[in-house]
Amino acid sequence: MTGPLAKYRRITIKIGSALLVDRSGRLRADWLAGLAQDVAGLKAAGREIVIVSSGAIALGRSLLGLSALSLTLEQSQAAASAGQIALSQAWAEALGQHGIVTGQILITPNITEERRYYLNARTTIQTLLGLGAIPIINENDSVATAEIRYGDNDRLSARVATMIEADLLVLLSDVDGLYTAPPARDPDARHLPVVEAITPAIEAMAGGAASHLSRGGMTTKIEAGKIATQAGTAMIIAKGTENHPLARLIEGGQHTLFEPATTRAQSRKRWIMGTLAIAGTVRVDAGAARALSLGKSLLPVGVTQITGDFERGDTIAVLGPDGQEIARGLVSFDSEDARLVIGKHSEAVIELLGSGNRGAMVHRDNLVLTGARGDTETKPHLEADHEPG
Repeated sequence: MTGPLAKYRRITIKIGSALLVDRSGRLRADWLAGLAQDVAGLKAAGREIVIVSSGAIALGRSLLGLSALSLTLEQSQAAASAGQIALSQAWAEALGQHGIVTGQILITPNITEERRYYLNARTTIQTLLGLGAIPIINENDSVATAEIRYGDNDRLSARVATMIEADLLVLLSDVDGLYTAPPARDPDARHLPVVEAITPAIEAMAGGAASHLSRGGMTTKIEAGKIATQAGTAMIIAKGTENHPLARLIEGGQHTLFEPATTRAQSRKRWIMGTLAIAGTVRVDAGAARALSLGKSLLPVGVTQITGDFERGDTIAVLGPDGQEIARGLVSFDSEDARLVIGKHSEAVIELLGSGNRGAMVHRDNLVLTGARGDTETKPHLEADHEPG
């Protein structure tokens, strides 16, 4: 394979409502058939594909005879409920023509923001990919409210792409990329083929929603780009209105590439620090604080106090001897077990909790430093059999 998608193995593709559904509320079946053929070609070339698809409400309100101009929250939820069946069936039939099995996953914000749900969703998606299927993902608008929702599938697709560690996010839109100003309003606007970093100047170039069905415009695409690129995933905005949009992109169609800003290892720690709510805290002694500053895991032997009720996989704050936060991480024990092993060496932890526990309360891969390092003159609590440096 050649072209702008050649170097990416796992690709998330976001499809907007206006691409899938016409103004009368009917599915654009020919367009979907062409896209399905493009996707099948990518899959045959060894790519793993995840699709984030809008269109449920647009299809549902036509099926239920609702106005296309305005819907109450209850009507939107009802339209989503009816339309999601039609949307899922459309994807299954279109990709089924190429021998591809699809799986439907409906997501609400808590699934990508709460670690346990996040891990479960990621596992489901990765299992589907491993079995050769293509996950079709949408926001669960039948139960979402204005207060608990992503609000647009640009940001949802970015969350999904980072969750599954996709190499690339492709946003198919009614525009062929980012311009220095909205081209419909400024005839002198220049197309930007590559964006190395999303700066305030780049954000200022974005305009509002342009489509009759779209919830977001270039602004939400830039926000999606910030989510994706900061997590190590590249993003492309490309025009999707014509038939075979991915084939056109591969053949050199105009687009904007947003370069990833960080490596994946950095992105995981960035996500831990900035995205999740804190479920509890642990205070550590000076030796443990120094060990953390040297890149070691947090062992129970260095913990002096625990507060809060949390479960394994929750995010906790690590406080130094003075009570100031020095790190955050994903805890390996629930709070009951954590209190049981506080201050104990790894051998004692294994005796208390069983051989399946490696001994670290927060493993270094799941921990990010956030503040002061504490007293670095005290010998750190290192146990070589559990911490290989």
